[in-house]
Amino acid sequence: MSPDSGPRRVRVTSPRTSAGRPRRVTVTSEIDAQTRIGEIYMASLLRAQLRLAGLAIATVGVLVAGLPFFFWLFPGLTRVHVLGMPLPWVLLGFAVYPFFLVVGWVYVRAAERNEHDFADVVERS
Repeated sequence: MSPDSGPRRVRVTSPRTSAGRPRRVTVTSEIDAQTRIGEIYMASLLRAQLRLAGLAIATVGVLVAGLPFFFWLFPGLTRVHVLGMPLPWVLLGFAVYPFFLVVGWVYVRAAERNEHDFADVVERS
């Protein structure tokens, strides 16, 4: 029996199947394909994270730069001693680190919230 002698196979499809329907484009496929829409979504996430990082840096900068300025404005506080050390040394040498930890903890929680919100938007779209 030769290959040409048998009946030819024909694929029959229903118009109701998904073969003829346009495929729904998801946001994740847009991001993966690096299309313009995907770039817009990613840019919005990056802008939110950058804005958050700028806020954290500004908060720390205001504290670190603000303390010496504060002691310059009120020079009498430089003569105050805590645990045998001048108050500016105590604040700049020890007390700022718990503040840094708090700012870092708040930053991480907010960054995770941004990412979670972004994931929600991507899943909904």
